[in-house]
Amino acid sequence: MARPASLSGFPEFLPEGRIVEQRLLAELTTVFELHGFASVETRAIEPLEVLTGKGEIDKEIYAVARYQGEGADPDWALHYDLTVPFARYVLEHAGHLNFPFRRYQIQKVWRGERPQDGRFREFTQADVDIVGQDQLAEHHDAEIVAVAAEGFARLQADLGLPPARLRVNNRKLAEGFYRGLGVTDTGAVLQRIDKLAKIGPDRVATLLTDECGMDRAAAQACLDLATISTTDESFVERVTALGVSDPLLDEGLEQLATVLRTTAATGVVHADLSIARGLDYYTGTVMETELAGYEKLGSVASGGRYDQLASDGRKTYPGVGFSFGVSRMLVPLIGDGAITATRSVPTCVLVAVDSEDTRAEAVAVAGQLRARGIATEVAPTADKFGKQIRHADRRGIPYVWFSREDGDQVKDIRSGDQVATDPQTWLPPQEDLRPRVHPVT
Repeated sequence: MARPASLSGFPEFLPEGRIVEQRLLAELTTVFELHGFASVETRAIEPLEVLTGKGEIDKEIYAVARYQGEGADPDWALHYDLTVPFARYVLEHAGHLNFPFRRYQIQKVWRGERPQDGRFREFTQADVDIVGQDQLAEHHDAEIVAVAAEGFARLQADLGLPPARLRVNNRKLAEGFYRGLGVTDTGAVLQRIDKLAKIGPDRVATLLTDECGMDRAAAQACLDLATISTTDESFVERVTALGVSDPLLDEGLEQLATVLRTTAATGVVHADLSIARGLDYYTGTVMETELAGYEKLGSVASGGRYDQLASDGRKTYPGVGFSFGVSRMLVPLIGDGAITATRSVPTCVLVAVDSEDTRAEAVAVAGQLRARGIATEVAPTADKFGKQIRHADRRGIPYVWFSREDGDQVKDIRSGDQVATDPQTWLPPQEDLRPRVHPVT
């Protein structure tokens, strides 16, 4: 069989990279569960009409090939995010959920976009949301921002990810400002402002005048608003100085100020009024996150408030959530060699086999070590001990165990130290028990 060609946009990690990914997911899971979020999983497919009803990414949806004959089901497609499926999940299971419902979800999603740095056709997301029934208190916006900030702080401290900058805005602030300028189609303006980082202010100004019908003064006011960025509540004075007024603007300013005030201690939350978020279901707080040194990737995690995402005609389920782009962060970091694991296997100990006649004894020792939580392999062949040590070294296994007539011994093959020991009592140093993840210096 010829060597298979890789598929662009469908990243696959080698074992070492997969260990990094698993550790990152474990860290996020810990943060989510410490804040009381329950894990859910939704199906991979949804009706096509459900997915195309949110946002403007129809061209990115993967349709699912299936039976097309008489009695065929409606068109299906792979979900492109976890928020839209979660809205369906809430509607379907509302009678069994307690509100406000706190959920986290870690799954793959699919988008048919052009692969590039940090953008893939298949990738993993880790989402966390709070959803209410008919109403959801505004303080949950700040809570989600705080959970996101804590997640990034933990990833930086425990895994060595680059520092994060979590940028926050409020759609009410932006839409109220545009209303104050006399704009009726505020969504169209938001979509153009959302392109600011990609195409620059001059081209955005052209889009605002040519496609949104704004005059140059109004377009410039929108750009002036989008340049405001602060680490505290001083953005309120700067927006007020622009001389635009509207009740919705005032509401957005107050809500964003509350988020900044509540999360000030995190040190990573910034007000950035250029953040728009292109999807149309956001109604309040919106968030994007950049990693220091990897700004070229754009936002690696994002989210916001969505008051009208889910409704059954009788009840409405508003929510606020945040999505960590796991693959978007890790594929470039691992590919650049910026972050790695101390070894590519979970194995801590290789039990050497001096002959096939004594393999059963080696297997018994391995069983004793595993029973005490120490990941252990038995050597695949009864080669000379030197070859078995080299086998362990190639796999990144730090210890080799020898069973001798005069007692067992364990060798740290990195230092060469070898000591007498017992499988019922021996423990490796804590830092060797499991692979560790760290930045490459």
